[in-house]
Amino acid sequence: MAPLPCRPQRDVDETNTTLEYSFSASPQFTRSGYPTNHLTSLPSMAASLLRLSRPRRALLPLSALRLPLSTQPLPQPQEPSSSPTRGLPAFLSFLAAAAAAAGATTATVAFCDSDGRDHRVGGKESTELVVRGERKRVPQEFVDELASFLGDNLTVDFEERSFHGTPQNSFHKSVNVPDVVVFPKSQDEVRRIVMACNKYEVPIVPYGGATSIEGHTLAPHGGVCIDMSSMKKIKSLHIEDMDVVVEPGVGWIELNEYLKPHGLFFPLDPGPGATIGGMCATRCSGSLAVRYGTMRDNVINLQAVLPNGDVVKTGSRARKSAAGYDLARLIIGSEGTLGVITEVTLRLQKLPSHSVVAMCNFQTIKDAADVAIATMLSGIQVSRVELLDEVQIRAINLANGKSLPEVPTLMFEFIGTEAYALEQTLLVQKIAAEHHGSDFVFVEEPNAKEELWKIRKEALWAGFAMKPDHEAMITDVCVPLSRLAECISVSKQLLDASPLTCMVIAHAGDGNFHTIILFEPSQEDQRREAERLNHFMVHTALSMEGTCTGEHGVGTGKMKYLEKELGIESLRTMKRIKAALDPNNIMNPGKLIPPHVCI
Repeated sequence: MAPLPCRPQRDVDETNTTLEYSFSASPQFTRSGYPTNHLTSLPSMAASLLRLSRPRRALLPLSALRLPLSTQPLPQPQEPSSSPTRGLPAFLSFLAAAAAAAGATTATVAFCDSDGRDHRVGGKESTELVVRGERKRVPQEFVDELASFLGDNLTVDFEERSFHGTPQNSFHKSVNVPDVVVFPKSQDEVRRIVMACNKYEVPIVPYGGATSIEGHTLAPHGGVCIDMSSMKKIKSLHIEDMDVVVEPGVGWIELNEYLKPHGLFFPLDPGPGATIGGMCATRCSGSLAVRYGTMRDNVINLQAVLPNGDVVKTGSRARKSAAGYDLARLIIGSEGTLGVITEVTLRLQKLPSHSVVAMCNFQTIKDAADVAIATMLSGIQVSRVELLDEVQIRAINLANGKSLPEVPTLMFEFIGTEAYALEQTLLVQKIAAEHHGSDFVFVEEPNAKEELWKIRKEALWAGFAMKPDHEAMITDVCVPLSRLAECISVSKQLLDASPLTCMVIAHAGDGNFHTIILFEPSQEDQRREAERLNHFMVHTALSMEGTCTGEHGVGTGKMKYLEKELGIESLRTMKRIKAALDPNNIMNPGKLIPPHVCI
C-alpha cells in the first residue's frame, strides 16, 4: 500500500533537546478529527496536510545560531570502534575493503551499533517502539561552518526540528529530534554538508516527502536533517528516449502533471506527497507495480553523495549496461544509510490510450485472492488488481453513506486499445464467475472510472473516519503469488477474532497485502494486541518464503525480522558494505541493519 499523507502528531517532548533556545517552546500538536459522514471531503483534507504543501517557517537569522549550551547532563560519547577502512579516500577503495572483509574467514573488526551509538530498538524479538539513542553535543563550530555556505537555509528552531524528527504518518517515536535542519539547493551544497558532518562525526538523516511509515526519518542520535524539498528541478526531458532527469525533491504527482502534455507518465503511484528521492531510498512501488515494476525497475541511473563527500554516478542514460557493479540497485532501497541521492534518471511510459475499471464481489476473501491469482496465471495484462475486505468496505459505507455490499471486493484496471481493454475485461469476468464472483461491473467513461477508483484510493481515510482518534499499524507483507490466498486466509482468521478493527487491502496481482490495524495509542493493551497481530502476519509470510516488507521498507520498525528473513550472513555483508562506505556511521544510523549484527 502506498505511504500515507501527513497528519499532525500528538505530543513533542522538548526535554530531549541538547541546546537551549531563547524563544518560546513550540505548541503541542493534536491530531485533527476526520469527518465520519462524508468521505468525499477526505481527499481535500488529506491534501491540505501534505508535507509538500506545508509552508516552511521563517528561518532564524544567522545571529540566532549562537546559542548557549544546555546545562542538562549528556551521556559521554564513546570512541568509535576502529576499522581498517577508516579514512580511505576513494569510492573504489571502500568497495575493495568491503570485498576483502566479506572474504575473510574471521571478523577482524568489531563494528556494532552497541559499540558506539546506543540503539535499543530493532533487534531480534524487540517489542520497544520508542527509539533511544546516544546524543552528542553538536559543536558550535560545526553549525558555523554550515551557516557559512547555507545562509538562511538552516534552522535550529525547535518547532521545525520537532516536525522533522516526528514521523507524520506512523506511531514510531524517538526520544531525540534533529539538532539542525538544513535545506540545500544544489548537489554541491549537499556535498559540503555531508563533508562537514563526516568531519565532526555528526549523524545525518535525509528527508524527502516524509510519507514513510516505518520510522525512516527518526533522528535517534540527533544530528542534521537534510530536507531535500528545495531540490525539485526537472533537469531534462528526453521525449524520444522516454526518460527524464530530476532532482530528488520532485514529487511524483508534480512530475506526472509536467509529463502529461507530452503523452508520458511515470508509472509508480505511492501516497500523495512522496518524492522521487524518498521513493528511491525506500524502493517503493504501489498499485501499478504489477504491470510496470517497482522503483528499482524504473530508475535508469542516479547520483548520490557518499559519506566522505564523493559524488558517485551509477550509470549512463542507456536502457541497459553491463559495465561493472550495479551501484544504482545498491543505493535504491538503502534508506539513506549509504549516501544522499541528489539526481535520478527515470524510465517513462506512454499514457494509455484507453482504460477500463472493473469491480467484483465475493463471499470469501480466499475466493477473491484465487481470482487474482488465476488472472495473473492466465497471462491477462492487468495494470492493477486491488483487493478490499468486508471491513474496509464497511468503513467506506459508514464514512460516505454508501450502500456497497459489505463483502470482499476485487478491483481491476485494464489498459490498451479500446478493443483490447474490453476483451481483457470480459476474460476476467469469466474467471470471476468460475470462483463465485458476483455483481461484476465495469466502466469506461472517465468520470465513472474516477468515481469507482476513489473507493480504493480513499480506503485508508475511510478507516480513520470510522476511528478518528486511533493510530494505524500497517503491515506490509508479500508472498509468492501462489501462497497469497492461503496467507490472507490464515491471517484473516486471527484478525477477525481480535477486538481491534482490522482492514485488509492488497495489491493482489503481485502477492503484496496490508492490514490496517487501528488502535488507541494511549491504551497499552491495544498497542500490544496490534503488535501481536503484526508479528503473526509477518511470521506467517516468512514461513511461506515471503518478505516482511514488500514496499514500505525497513526503517526501525522491521529490523527485528530481517535475520529470520535473510540470515545473519546477509546482514553481516550489508554491515560490511555500510562500514566500508560509512566508517564513521553518520548516514541515518540506527536504521535498516539490526543493531545486534556485528562484523
